Amino acid sequence: MRDLHFPGRSVAYGSHGGVATSQQLSSTLAMEVLRHGGNAMDAALTASAAQCVIEPHNTGIGGDCFALYWRADQKKLFGMNGSGWAPAGLSDRFLLDQGLSSIKPESIHAVTIPGAVDAWSKLLADHGTRSFADILAPAIELAEHGFHVHERAAADWDEEVEKLSADEGARAQLLIEGRAPKAGERMRFPKLAATLRLLANEGRDVFYQGAIAEDLVSFLRSKGGTHTLADFSEFSTHYVEPISAHYRGVDLFQIPPSGQGLTALVLLKILDGFSLKGLDPNSANRFHMQIEATQLAYSVRDAFVADPAFAHIPVDELLSDAFIASLRDKIDPKKATAQLSHVPANFQRDTIYLTVADKWGNVCSFINSLYFSFGTGMVSPKTGISVQNRGACFRIDPGHPNTVAPRKRPMHTIIPAMAMKGGKPWLSYGVMGGAYQPVGQAHVLQNLLDFEMNIQEAFDAPRGFRRLDAFEGERGIPDSVMLDLAMRGHPVTRPVMPLGGGQGILFAPDGSYHVGTDPRKDGTALAY
Repeated sequence: MRDLHFPGRSVAYGSHGGVATSQQLSSTLAMEVLRHGGNAMDAALTASAAQCVIEPHNTGIGGDCFALYWRADQKKLFGMNGSGWAPAGLSDRFLLDQGLSSIKPESIHAVTIPGAVDAWSKLLADHGTRSFADILAPAIELAEHGFHVHERAAADWDEEVEKLSADEGARAQLLIEGRAPKAGERMRFPKLAATLRLLANEGRDVFYQGAIAEDLVSFLRSKGGTHTLADFSEFSTHYVEPISAHYRGVDLFQIPPSGQGLTALVLLKILDGFSLKGLDPNSANRFHMQIEATQLAYSVRDAFVADPAFAHIPVDELLSDAFIASLRDKIDPKKATAQLSHVPANFQRDTIYLTVADKWGNVCSFINSLYFSFGTGMVSPKTGISVQNRGACFRIDPGHPNTVAPRKRPMHTIIPAMAMKGGKPWLSYGVMGGAYQPVGQAHVLQNLLDFEMNIQEAFDAPRGFRRLDAFEGERGIPDSVMLDLAMRGHPVTRPVMPLGGGQGILFAPDGSYHVGTDPRKDGTALAY
């Protein structure tokens, strides 16, 4: 239990339903769905749609989603890969011939076909009880009549003024006389509202085969993209079989590649070989081990994670005890290794994660994203849709598993997670933040299992992340620990903004829900 003399958040407790999102309003909307008879999938999709309006820097219908869904009546965990593919006209050879060695985040070639809308439609039809119009109704009202911008969203928005100013549609629809909205200020998106209403009335086909697809193709081609109507009309998301690894008595499940969930599993399996018993959770020993294991796990990610339709990814071998032991043996408990992985120098904080559990025992772990803040920064002037830049995760490297190719999905950073005990959900959670996500998930799980924190304490606790240039330690990590890490060979610095942001629902033995949310975002945890 937290020290009540200090500021903090309490765990939300309930037995009929639980919700945690990064926006107070979307948590409220999801809880309303649960209290009026909707299930966890209905509530999760309603919340996600709302956040595509009120958190437009982090997510949108022009982006992708992944989901894990526990169906209590079937006692089965479903996985959805809702990521988009590259247009048929895009290839590594095409880009190399243009003299390009990488796909920049603001490049039109970073725009993959949006997967979220198709995935929402499938998930709702297969697991929900409400209509597409039902789940979009609150989002339409917010876009049409307006919403008040929250503090963290306003801070993130303000960082992107230069990027948004460079695009006509973004400048007109996402800025106020050339500036970002301030905290508490009201914003409306009438073009996006009309698009959402069209989607509610006509369903997903209008997005991939109808008027919305036609507008997006015209818009993207006007910017130099190779996108065609066929790239949209022939697109489909798909269910996948979740993969898992064991850590301290729980089985952690992830979406398989093309997502980077494999990275979190490799990281945790490496750490499972080290005892943290008796350590301070903010100690240099804890962070040193995490840094070293991270470097090894990300090396695996960079070498192997790609679209399995185009490359063989030996998941079983990479999670085998023998291979994990060979990685673990490379760690020196006293000093940093010289070799670094390809953890990106640019850190993305721009995603929404949410989780919902209902009174029937269904649980949804859900994540939706544009990748970088506002994606490419390009917005269709007609539809108000911001287009993602997920294609920046591709390499332009013929022969590499993740090289760009026609109709291929890039290595994907967004990863929902679910931990199971005894074949039933024990924890549904996720931690946002681009490349940080596997580390954030490992950190939170260790806080719960190794340091016996409650669900809220696990999210509150200070975090760190070793990027190429330095280990970024949040201010809650003592200066003495930062100095100790520096003495071991880790360059250290403090991040400008806190790392990640997450939500979680822990399932207690008595059947109650313990719900927590990250103080680094604008969200809240609710239960009843």
